[in-house]
Amino acid sequence: MITDPIADYLTRVRNAIMASHRVVEIPASKITKEITKILFDQGYILSYKFDDAGVQGTIKIALKYDKATKASVIKKLQRISTPGLRKYVGANDMPRVLNGLGIAIVSTSRGVMTNKQAREEHVGGEVLCYVY
Repeated sequence: MITDPIADYLTRVRNAIMASHRVVEIPASKITKEITKILFDQGYILSYKFDDAGVQGTIKIALKYDKATKASVIKKLQRISTPGLRKYVGANDMPRVLNGLGIAIVSTSRGVMTNKQAREEHVGGEVLCYVY
């Protein structure tokens, strides 16, 4: 059993990037599936596939690298709200990551979304992580 599936997700992706892997396999949960969809929509990963085999299922993520420099598109993944210290923000206090170049993934009452979407829909929530 994993205590913090979001931190485990971010760590596995971070480790795969450091080792220059093309594909990383992660245990699936509802929240990690939503985070994967957001990363794909924002252009941080190449593709993903949900495998529902077994009890929990897995997520296979194809990581995205720059063709010229072979550097990863994702520079940093940072967990913000942890099980020991939750970080909540209102709609007016939504964080700006790298002055708008990065994204913050926020869990709101209307689902998991980016900080920009939450600001447009005028909802606050728990800041899960920063991606840039």
